Parts: sequence; structure tokens; C-alpha cells
Amino acid sequence: MTAILALNSGSSSVKFAVYEAQASGPALLFRGLLDLHANDGRFAIKDAAGKPVCVDASPVTDPKADLATSLLDRVEQLLNGQELVAVGHRIVHGGSDYTAPVRIDTQIVQDLDQLTPLAPLHQPACLDPVRSILASRPKLQQVACFDTGFHRDLSPIYRRFALPLECETRGIRRYGFHGLSFEYIARQFNQPDLRLVVAHLGSGCSLCAIRDGKSVNTTMSLTPLDGVMMATRSGAIDPGVVLYLQQSQGMSVAEVEDLLYHKAGLLGVSGISADMRTLLASTDARAKQAIDQFCARIAEQIAVMATAMKGMEMLVFTGGIGEHSQEIRDNVCARLEWLGVSGENAAAVGRVEVRTIPTDEEFVIALHTIGVVN
Repeated sequence: MTAILALNSGSSSVKFAVYEAQASGPALLFRGLLDLHANDGRFAIKDAAGKPVCVDASPVTDPKADLATSLLDRVEQLLNGQELVAVGHRIVHGGSDYTAPVRIDTQIVQDLDQLTPLAPLHQPACLDPVRSILASRPKLQQVACFDTGFHRDLSPIYRRFALPLECETRGIRRYGFHGLSFEYIARQFNQPDLRLVVAHLGSGCSLCAIRDGKSVNTTMSLTPLDGVMMATRSGAIDPGVVLYLQQSQGMSVAEVEDLLYHKAGLLGVSGISADMRTLLASTDARAKQAIDQFCARIAEQIAVMATAMKGMEMLVFTGGIGEHSQEIRDNVCARLEWLGVSGENAAAVGRVEVRTIPTDEEFVIALHTIGVVN
């Protein structure tokens, strides 16, 4: 048996899964999570049936320094001597040059590090485990799978900003993100020419218009800051706000970045929390305003995505909020009744079917990793 480790490193958690590389595709063996904000710093690992498994229980004391090596040690315990042939990584930004999965070397790491200003919350978290494994296990194959890759074929009307062409030649264009999640959802359907809108709602949120399995339009663009409002990110705002904050309010670039990435969104509007569960449980009027604003922006962008395809047959919710909050789904759908959205399991009376599908980015990472190493 040969095994693949799919590593999905974020700014607040690390998700991973171990798959057997079979001819028919990846077969799940184990799945796990490390919450970087948890006090104990320990991996939670379950087998394919969801049963917890026991491995080295020592905490990860320095995630940036020893996350990858600690995880590899635990994975090899689980494999009982079977061979781990490759590690596949979710890399948030691939820029213009990296649009398909690729085997990683030091030059590619350097290239991808140049994109850190476009994804400052995510790119370092993605690349730190890559560097760690290159240093500790240089012969272990590593594959980069890009969130931007799914959107590589956006047409010019959705790819370009309304800026001179010279800006696009310098890489200033709409890339889109959450591509591994959107690809997983798209793979669940075999219907030719299906017009599908997917709402990936979690700490980060974006929507994608998918027709015949391909990205047509999406809400995030040059950076993961654009689009709908998120937990602590602003989403789309008037560009003049940034100019005003710097020119008239005297804020530095770093202060504006901190505001837009860490103090805006649900947290900024409510002044209470970035956690949707906390806001839904609150009776504070500010919490209700944040929830309604969040849902209104999502509903607006669903209509935008549908417009890009001249209609939609299906709306899919995914991501932590999208999968687990019926209240948010109902709120969004109620705003779209005019568009034929009648709520979940109501396709018989409405023109748009609404579904909730848990995403699986690790499966897509493993699938692409097997394709590259084979």
C-alpha cells in the first residue's frame, strides 16, 4: 500500500487526511485536525469510520517550526510501516504562473512566497509546512494544489479589473479562491451544462458560478479580501475608503490592512464576535444587523453569479456556516424567492433546487497529488 497525505493549512487550523492511492482514486484511511488556537495543541485524528485513533499525544509546541514533522511522525505511526509517497498541500495563491498542480521544489517555494502580499493571512501558513518538509524530508515528494487554479479559465469580462491592460500584464487581475472546495462540489454532479451557484461560507466566504463543471465567475478576486463580508474581513468596499483612511485619517498601510483583514466583517459590524454561532445566540441588535447584512450580501452575489450564467438550476451551500446553519440558509433563500429560490428540498415548487453538501478539499488535494506523482 502507498499512502498520500493531504495537508490543508490555514491561519487558525490545520486539516489533514491520509489516503491510500488506489487505481480508482484516493481511499480515505484517516482524517484529522489541529486547532492552532486550542490550549492543548494536540492533533485530533479519526479513522475512515469516524472512530478516534490514538497516536503520539504530545502537543505541537511550535506549529510554525515542527507542525509538519510532528504530523509526519504521527501519520507514519498510523501506517504501521507502509510507505508514505507524497504530501499534497493546499496553496491559496498560485498567481498567473501556477494554475495546475505541480511538484514542489525550492524555486517554486520562492516564487509562491512572492505572492504573500496578496494573501497575507494564508500564504505563509501554506508554505511553512512545505519548507519544514523540504528541510527534514527532502526526498519526500510534495505537490502544490492551488485554490486559484479552478478559476484559471475565467473569461476576460470576469477576469479583468476596469484598469488599463498594463495592470493585468503585471498580474493585477481577478484570480478567485476556494477553488479546491468548488471543484469538489462540481465533481458531485454529472449533469451536462448544469448551472450551479456554490456558496462557500465559513470564516472566509466566497461564491462561484459553475457551468458544466467550470468556473464562470466568482466573488473573491486579486486577494481573498474581496467579495462578500466574512468573519473578520470586510469583503468588497469602495476603494475610496482605503484612500480616505490613508490620506485624510493618517492611517498607515499596516493599519489599514489590519482593519480590513482582522477588524471588519461580522466582528466589525456587530462589535461582539466574528463567530456566527455567537451572533445567532445573541439578542443584541448589533448581532442581528451583522447577520442580516451578511445574508443580504450573499443573496446579492448569488444573483450576480446567476446573471453570469443567464440563470441557475441549483444553489449549493457548503463550508462551516453554509453546512451547519439552517438559519443562515433560510435567511439567504428568503431574499431570493423572486429568483425562484424556495428553500431546501423545495425544487418541486421552485425553479432552483437548494442543497447542502459538505465540502472535502483534502480529497481534491489527494486526487491531484496522485495525478502528479504518478
